[in-house]
Formats: sequence, structure tokens, C-alpha cells
Amino acid sequence: MTDSPYAAHDRLIAPLRPRAQIWRLLAGLVLIAVVIFGLNSLLHAAVRDLAPPEWYGDLFHGRLPGPTLILLASFGFMTIASMAAANLLQNRPPLSLLGPPGLALVQFWRVLRLLLLLGVVILLLPPYDMGDAALIPNLTFGHWAMLLPLSLLAVLIQTSAEEILFRGFLQQSLAARFRHPAIWLMGPALLFALGHFTPEEAGANAGLIVIWAAVFGLLMGDLTARAGSLGPAIAVHFFNNITALLITASPETLNGLSLYILPFPMGDTGIARGWLAVDFALIVISWLLGRIAIRR
Repeated sequence: MTDSPYAAHDRLIAPLRPRAQIWRLLAGLVLIAVVIFGLNSLLHAAVRDLAPPEWYGDLFHGRLPGPTLILLASFGFMTIASMAAANLLQNRPPLSLLGPPGLALVQFWRVLRLLLLLGVVILLLPPYDMGDAALIPNLTFGHWAMLLPLSLLAVLIQTSAEEILFRGFLQQSLAARFRHPAIWLMGPALLFALGHFTPEEAGANAGLIVIWAAVFGLLMGDLTARAGSLGPAIAVHFFNNITALLITASPETLNGLSLYILPFPMGDTGIARGWLAVDFALIVISWLLGRIAIRR
């Protein structure tokens, strides 16, 4: 498969093929679910007993800085669970989910620096606001800046965990069992999209957000397969979530670390849909920049 655009991915999953039975994948997903549930239960109990009373209730919403940091960092349980499943059921080193660690790190930085440049360009180009709707200040700049190192670390943990599960354990396991890319690209993307189905928050836009998440998952799966590591997908996901969680967050949930809050709800069928279309375009541009970066 040296002529395939996914040759790097084929090399990545080649050692996994002897242990590509579906039962291993299914057992791995069960193990992952059990570990995540168990560790989150312990965490919630600790917050309930040790943290201020308002923190426990906010763990399910993320509207205060402390609980939001804890909620994002708790995605590390997903990383622990995925790596444990890979090691116990597929007899592979835990870090192998990332691909070659050195390559993953180099590709992560190559992609991220291009995306940071894109972010600067977006800030410099008009329009300089959101039209008739003004952003709502959330944290003061000083408070936001003080929390920023921890916020960035928490977002990195969260985005890395999702990539390790969906484009790591799940995509690689399916690719080792099924040769056709449609199966191992679409399967994880659809599951990733279902995890973003929140009609109670997104209202009439819930279906559009699911489509957005499915497209995002497909593009990240493609980028991973071309790169042979999770580095580029983590970089794109990290950059996207910095914008969505630390700069301009939604008014419903996970806005406890953001500088501003969007002036419309997720379910808005006017202005929100227009910006959702912009978000679609930015994801495609980010994917294209990722492809350019990994060719160097």
C-alpha cells in the first residue's frame, strides 16, 4: 500500500492485525466505559465531599472556573481507559495509540503553529465583531490570563483524550480488521457525532451540530491516516476547542474558563446558524493546513 495516501496509517496498524478480532474491540469499549464510569464516580464523590458545595452541581455544566477545569481534566480518564484497553486486549504499548511518539509530537507542533498563524490572520481581518450582537464579557482579562496555563492544559487533556479514543483505539482497531477506509473512517466519526447530540441545549440546531461533528470526525480520521500519528488531529482539535472553550464559549455549558460568552444560544436559528457555517469552513481550512504541514 505504498502508493496509498493512507500508507502511513497502514504501517501504524500493521502490528495490530494479528489481534484484530471484533471481540477484542467490543471488550475494549466495555472496559473503557467501566473505567471511565468508575473513575468519574470517585472524582464526583471527592468533589462532593471536599470542594465548595456549588462546585459539585456545576460539574455537570461547567459555568464556574474550578469545576470546568476539573470537568475537562477528567477526560484524562478516557485516555487511561483507552490505553489500558489497548494494552490488556491487544497486547500493545499504551503510547502506540498515538503512533510513534516523536513523530506525533513533531507533527503536532507543525500543524499547531500553522493554525496559530491562521488564528492571528482571522483576528486581523474584518469583520471585527459579530455584527449586531455583541460578545458578552465573562472572566476579567486578568483572571482569564491567570487561569490560562491551567486552562490550556485542561483543554489539551480533553482533546487528546477524544482523539486517543476515537482516532486511536477505535479507528485503529477497525482499520486492523477491515481494509476499506469507509468503515474505519465513518464508524468512529458517527460515534463521535452522536456524542455531540444535545437537543436540550442545541434545540433546533442539534442535528446540524451532529453533522458538524461527523464531518469533523471524518476529517480528523483522514488526517490521522495520512500522518500515521494522532499529532495533527490533536493539534486541530486543540486549536478548535481553545476557540470554543477559552475565547468565545456558548452560554449554556462549558463557559467557566472563557473570556467571552456568545450573545446567542446554541439553539438560535438565525445568527448562530450563520456562524455555524463559518465554523464548518474553518474546520475544512484547518484540515487542509494540517495536510500541508505533514507533507514537510
